[in-house]
Amino acid sequence: MNLFRAELLKLRTTSLWWIFAIILVPLWGIALAWNWFTVSLTFSEGGSNLADAGLGGPETLLSGIYTSGQYGGVLLVVLLSAILVTSEFFHLTATSTFLTTSRRERVVLAKMATAVTIALAVWLLTTLLNLAAAPLALSTVDEPSHLGEAFVWQAIGLNALAFVLWALLGVGAGVLIRSQIGATITLSVLYVVGTQILTLIFTVLSQTVWEPLMGLRVLFPTLASDLLITGPVLPDDPSRWVGGLILLAYAAVTAVLGTLITRRRDVS
Repeated sequence: MNLFRAELLKLRTTSLWWIFAIILVPLWGIALAWNWFTVSLTFSEGGSNLADAGLGGPETLLSGIYTSGQYGGVLLVVLLSAILVTSEFFHLTATSTFLTTSRRERVVLAKMATAVTIALAVWLLTTLLNLAAAPLALSTVDEPSHLGEAFVWQAIGLNALAFVLWALLGVGAGVLIRSQIGATITLSVLYVVGTQILTLIFTVLSQTVWEPLMGLRVLFPTLASDLLITGPVLPDDPSRWVGGLILLAYAAVTAVLGTLITRRRDVS
């Protein structure tokens, strides 16, 4: 508990957290505007009958609008989680930290707990904003809020799980890479650029080689995260829980491997 409080204190005494908070709000606004546009376009064309909704239909769109900000929020969470670790090496405080706490895995666990706390705080903020804004957006196309629908709350709950898993993945990546600039660039490129490139690659492969290959795109973390929250979109997509297991596997591998390496690696 003392280590956890120490990690929170380190975070609060830097300007990084509020810079990320300032960035989060416009990113959430952009996501809400896009989801609002897609929902309005779909429902204005007569696609609002949830009883007839199939996979990838109105349920997916409604899940998306109630989890607006997940894409940008997760990116900020995973970067901040990695920086919790890499900043120790960047500011040359890792030696004193590990000398104070000889069992290095306890330090890593404390950073994981801090990252999860941050992730849940970001999730809570975006969820409250969505619960206020999404019903207003739906009312513009004469749609009810659908807050009585189970799938909406399932998406919100699974969104929290995605934030937590990404936070753990970020800490693990920070332990593995150590360089603050290297970790930030690597995670940003993989998250933003890699997602688009791999989606394009799987699309081309499914059209030219074998159509079911498109379902394998969920092996990439960001696409697994989308699958977890919104559920299958294409006929060949696996169950949403497969997305959760894939994210969990990434988080577990990076966290365990990073902890083992930290225990054996010299720190100077």
